[in-house]
Amino acid sequence: MSGTIECVIYRCSRQEEMYLYVPRGADLEELPDGLLRFLGHLEAVMELPLGPERKLARADVCEVMEKLRGQGYFVQMPPRPFRPRLRQGE
Repeated sequence: MSGTIECVIYRCSRQEEMYLYVPRGADLEELPDGLLRFLGHLEAVMELPLGPERKLARADVCEVMEKLRGQGYFVQMPPRPFRPRLRQGE
């Protein structure tokens, strides 16, 4: 995947550590209504150029770029809580 995509990242109010990525200039009103209800209030937190060489902390940049080009958005879900698996007697 080549080229870069200028994107805006929004913090979602419905769940901590959930973020919405959209291409810069995207009209949020054009996103699906169900998605907007699911995400809640959106607060822009960062603008970022995405390219194949960029590293993201919790998402694969190529997957994000593919979703931005294909569906026009990417939702980064919060990390799952760590739950150790203990065996009986430990």
